[in-house]
Amino acid sequence: MTETYVVVGASLAGARAVEALRSEGFDGRIILVGAEYHLPYDRPPLSKEVILGSKEPGDTFIHKSDFYSRNDIELLLGVRARRIDTHGRRVELHDGVSIQADKVLLCTGTTPRRPELPGMDLDGVRFLRTVDDAVAIRDQMRAGASVVILGGGLIGIELAASALGLGNRVTVLERGDAVLSRVLPERIARCLAHFHAEQGVRMVTNAQVAAIEGDNRVRRVTMTDGTTVEADLVVVGIGVAPAVDVAVNSGIDVDNGIVVNEFCETSVPGVYAAGDVANSPCSHAAGRIRLEHWQNAQNQGIAAARSMVGKRVPYRDLPWFWSDQGKTNVQVAGRLHHEDHVVWRGTPESMEFTVFHLREGVLVGAVGVNRRRDVRMAMSLIDRRARPEPSMLSDPAVDLRSIEDITTSAGQQ
Repeated sequence: MTETYVVVGASLAGARAVEALRSEGFDGRIILVGAEYHLPYDRPPLSKEVILGSKEPGDTFIHKSDFYSRNDIELLLGVRARRIDTHGRRVELHDGVSIQADKVLLCTGTTPRRPELPGMDLDGVRFLRTVDDAVAIRDQMRAGASVVILGGGLIGIELAASALGLGNRVTVLERGDAVLSRVLPERIARCLAHFHAEQGVRMVTNAQVAAIEGDNRVRRVTMTDGTTVEADLVVVGIGVAPAVDVAVNSGIDVDNGIVVNEFCETSVPGVYAAGDVANSPCSHAAGRIRLEHWQNAQNQGIAAARSMVGKRVPYRDLPWFWSDQGKTNVQVAGRLHHEDHVVWRGTPESMEFTVFHLREGVLVGAVGVNRRRDVRMAMSLIDRRARPEPSMLSDPAVDLRSIEDITTSAGQQ
């Protein structure tokens, strides 16, 4: 009897999962359910190339439409799943349709956090989550316009750099003491904030927003101290929450995401989860972690598909992500904020440096600003729990490949 596998979430994780199901030999029925009407697409270009106009929505598609027809993958787009009947193994959709499924993979991703502020419904107040959001924001930007971004995280700063590049006046309002402080060490975060401020982005920290104001359209953002910031466009980027509604409605364990084991299996047999929504074991974090990064979404989607077809290999991926902020590239590998020793290679003033994080002599993390190659080499060392000599890490004249060779040789003696 032919089996049916349903993947809920036409995301990067979902797209890579259905691709992997076929490449791993599954010849049953595959159904991919997505809330948006678009084919699965990459999200990283939304805050950059799509906003800047160098990419159109179709350029972000992970696969062209014929990929799904050629691989006999059914697409149900513009449809939301409501719950899984875990006893009858049926996926119930919001339109009343239900699908019999032998196994289900949840790749539902995240949803933007919405602040409770007056004026959120004004024209010109936007979120950046979907490709339609990106196009709408792009269409409302014009040279000389005042763009206010609520939130100084990675997406907020990427968007600020893009908006500035289009000739807008840009203000970032961050509730915390510094932008990027939740994802980067303080010194690096402040270095990047200073750089963007020098480029022309106005950074306001410890910002307490009272309201977004206007007539039918946004005109200003008012702070609790009475000061105002003129605004032709407000983009809200204060973070996201895991989209766990389907899991909660189905009685599946959740805790900062859908709880899975190293095989991407949830608390309900036959139901799996992957990507931004999955809270997974992580050997590099010495515990559990939920990652909102492109590489994890792709690789965990593939790992989940392999588990579904019986090829159960523990998913252990080194955390890694990047951020392109205008012409500045930032890469992070491993785990930060767990170190007892930090080694700098280069200086913050140069805007070309790598920072290595060690704990008890073991390299556990690395941050590179405009140093892609350094971080790639560091990833190999982190993955092997190498103990590189700090003096060699700090010396720009030392090729990191030679550090790897020395470490490897020492470990083999």
